[in-house]
Amino acid sequence: MSGDCRELQVRGWVKTKRDMKNMVFVDLNDGSCLRNIQCTFDLSLAPDTAAILSTLGTGASVEICGKLVPSPARGQEVEITASSLRLVGDAPGEEKNGAAPYPLQKKRHSLEFLREIPQLRGRTNTLGAVMRVRSALAFAVHRFFQDRGYQYLHTPVITGSDAEGAGAMFRVTTLDTAGALDYTKDFFGRESFLTVSGQLEAEAYAAALSRVYTFGPAFRAENSFTPRHLAEFWMIEPETAFFHLEDNMDLAEDFLHYCLKTALDQCAEDLEFFDRRVEPGLIGALQSIAASRFFRMTYTDAMGELERAWARHGSFEFKPHWGCDLQSEHEKFLTEEVIRGPVILTGYPKEIKAFYMKLNEDGKTVRAMDVLVPRLGEIIGGSEREENLEALSRRMDELGINKERYNWYLDLRRYGSVPHSGFGLGFERLIQYITGMANIRDVIPYPRAAGQLY
Repeated sequence: MSGDCRELQVRGWVKTKRDMKNMVFVDLNDGSCLRNIQCTFDLSLAPDTAAILSTLGTGASVEICGKLVPSPARGQEVEITASSLRLVGDAPGEEKNGAAPYPLQKKRHSLEFLREIPQLRGRTNTLGAVMRVRSALAFAVHRFFQDRGYQYLHTPVITGSDAEGAGAMFRVTTLDTAGALDYTKDFFGRESFLTVSGQLEAEAYAAALSRVYTFGPAFRAENSFTPRHLAEFWMIEPETAFFHLEDNMDLAEDFLHYCLKTALDQCAEDLEFFDRRVEPGLIGALQSIAASRFFRMTYTDAMGELERAWARHGSFEFKPHWGCDLQSEHEKFLTEEVIRGPVILTGYPKEIKAFYMKLNEDGKTVRAMDVLVPRLGEIIGGSEREENLEALSRRMDELGINKERYNWYLDLRRYGSVPHSGFGLGFERLIQYITGMANIRDVIPYPRAAGQLY
């Protein structure tokens, strides 16, 4: 910094205020970074500010003019010697005019409490850091795929298909729901829902543009209040023509490496905060994953490891057996105890996977993949899609799927069908993993879960 002190104006919200004789210290933050800027007021030089400072509280928005000078205080290089202060918006610390006091006072608040005030929780250090990481990673998602020739695709939010076959969907209707519903008289002339995935629609455009990706909202009406579930979330779903499962696994691994390196490079200050306050050792763990190759093994081999562990200790809540879907405890055991790093599982039983996944030659398993990482478990799920019309049609018949509703999807196999693959990654899962936050409802601005609507 040069010897010339610069006059400047700063605006933001008061984090703290400290009084010392004729000096008042105000820490200000505008949300652009974790660190505050300290503004010092010498009341003997700026007596006009005394009245405002006497009532100034945490959360108030202000505009301060002064000179940027080297700071004698530890932990900061510069501070502002303030010459004027304007109160823009008050935030009373006690009840005023019938309004409750500003709830975010100078203390640590529980995340449970902060979920009750989503309109204000972004002003805290924790949620502010989460949202900055989220913003950087959202941009990184687009940069990764754009740099690799993928076209960004907007898929429908309202749909008539259930891509995953889960059935937990939000119905959309213009009908009076008081009586029996005749969907032929509804807006679309049939049942419609909020989408759980844009995958099927993305496949159609992969068959036209070769490489596409979606990044948009998805909805799942699971009546679950666990730290892993949201009713509204954001999904990233690339779909690639002429891609086989092995290509898909390579893309997923490259994508995760890219996201982790972006966070480490661009969000260092915020990650240091998470490492210090939320998940000790976080940065080292992310660096390790970002530099590692992902181990690959089959579902059958993984189940063998789990069954042997069960036989030795019986320590799982859910007994593992071939044909079962892996629980979170199984995924964490594989990544943290067996592989001691990220792993991609392949060859899942067809009974626990979606209808569109390509069958292996054994007729029992599909060309599916799940990417598992330590601490979280599954972070990506994907597959090679069935490109053969007869094979896909038979599979839909086995599952009792209404082929008339999916006739458009079958057309993709009738006309110019090609091998193709894709995967899905819940954006909130990625942010949760990178920040170390324990509850997924704390990595999205406004969490939507059962019983929660703001």
